[in-house]
Amino acid sequence: MHSVNRPCNLGKQVSQIEDCVARGANAVIIGAISGDGLNNVIKATAAKKVPVIDLVNGINSPDLSAKSLVSFHTMGQSTGAYLAKKHPASSPPVKVGWFPGPAGAGWVEAAHKGFMEAVKGSAVVVLDPKYGDTGKEAQSKLIEDVLQANPDLAYVAGTAVTAEAATGILRSRNLDKKVQVLSFYMTPGVYEGIQRGRIVAAPADSMVIQGRIAVDQAVRLLEGKEVAKHVGPKIFVVDSSNIQSVKQADILPPTGFKPVFEVK
Repeated sequence: MHSVNRPCNLGKQVSQIEDCVARGANAVIIGAISGDGLNNVIKATAAKKVPVIDLVNGINSPDLSAKSLVSFHTMGQSTGAYLAKKHPASSPPVKVGWFPGPAGAGWVEAAHKGFMEAVKGSAVVVLDPKYGDTGKEAQSKLIEDVLQANPDLAYVAGTAVTAEAATGILRSRNLDKKVQVLSFYMTPGVYEGIQRGRIVAAPADSMVIQGRIAVDQAVRLLEGKEVAKHVGPKIFVVDSSNIQSVKQADILPPTGFKPVFEVK
């Protein structure tokens, strides 16, 4: 999920939702690529008495029936708190390159705010945030610029794409022992990075469970049953100390999983 906020994709997502409703969808679950850009189509869908459920990414529409998501503010905060605990105020300062994702995206701003709040008053020195598209190329360029300008960098922290790109860049420059990597959300690549000791930590928002909850909310709404309007799994940080005991099936899709986008 955590999609890039690209305007061209917004039109595509709007038409996908309209198509679903036109083809008789009874409910719509949306992993939105924009916090506000879908408001008109959501309003039109809700007016047809089709429930709309906001999944993972967050939508600001007043016409939603339910939400299955966690706060990205808390995700950023969990990552910052992990660093602040390792580097309390009394310890030597550590420099962190911070790559929150595309500027203006709701989830990015929320994560940035949470991260900055959590490191306040610690020995963590956060460099100016480097905003950018969550493509590997864009993130790699940002990482390389920050490494070039800061030979004393101690951490790279940011999106999952940032973390995955950073592990390769740091290894190729023989900096993987000197600069550590954190992501503020979990993906299969980040999970594997933590397993292999290439990524220090990332909070898990149990996206698999979020998906299950969204489907459950949709079914309850359609059956006229009682429904909790906003539900999100408890966030916890995964690192080398607990990765063996974490239930992988709750936080990541099963190995070999491929989504099939087809309606029979």
